Amino acid sequence: MRVFPGIRQAAALVTVSVLLAACGGGSAEDTRPLDSYSAEELYNRAEFQIEIGEPADAARFFGEVERLYPYSEWAKRALVMQAFAYHRDRDYDASRGAAQRFIDTYPGDEDAAYAQYLLALSYYDQIDDVGRDQGLTFQALQALRDVIETYPDSEYARSAILKFDLAFDHLAAKEMEIGRYYLKRGHYVAAINRFRVVVEDFQTTTQTPEALHRLVESYLSLGLTEEAQTAGAILGHNYRSTEWYEDSFNLLTGRGLAPEAQGTSWLSTVYRQMIRGEWL
Repeated sequence: MRVFPGIRQAAALVTVSVLLAACGGGSAEDTRPLDSYSAEELYNRAEFQIEIGEPADAARFFGEVERLYPYSEWAKRALVMQAFAYHRDRDYDASRGAAQRFIDTYPGDEDAAYAQYLLALSYYDQIDDVGRDQGLTFQALQALRDVIETYPDSEYARSAILKFDLAFDHLAAKEMEIGRYYLKRGHYVAAINRFRVVVEDFQTTTQTPEALHRLVESYLSLGLTEEAQTAGAILGHNYRSTEWYEDSFNLLTGRGLAPEAQGTSWLSTVYRQMIRGEWL
């Protein structure tokens, strides 16, 4: 992101004036009306508020830059920094609003990628634990995808990719949690439906090996040995070194079965795709 000339010097002056005001019980600087400040003074006062850990005040001063000096270069810069300040204050709705306004107003600006990234973070940083509704996770995924696809060469794309993968894994973990809940209570068909979602829709996540093992468990509990063997075969082909394959192998061989593709179930289709090199 760009740095305006004179910012450090101006920030130092603001720091001195604020300290003097604090020590002297108030000063002319402390009581000046905001419209008497230049755009640069307001901007740097906002930056100082961030530095001392007052992001809400920073957001207010960045907003004053935009209000008092609209369409100026300082106003443009202040808008994206206001989104940052709101995010630092965990006011995610306000951060998202400021970021979106920047994107809408300055779509071609070099800071648009950062604004889009802040918008995505406003969702991502609210992702709750696995046990809660995952609506925000879906929104985070879409917003992160926008960063990746719209600004692939930006410095934020790599971070967005990493966060996208984590959010994607988060959704898969939610499916696994529900599947395990059903499995423990003997609701095998409901459990299978959840584990199938992970295998088919979230196969690049870290949840897939366990999902395949739980399918082996579920199908064996229902007496569907061909499906259990096929799930074990997929697990062995892709995750042979994991504890999940070892557990599945022991379950199957303990019943005189082998982890190998059998029958014509949906798992057989997955297995054939894997053999053709289309798996993962």
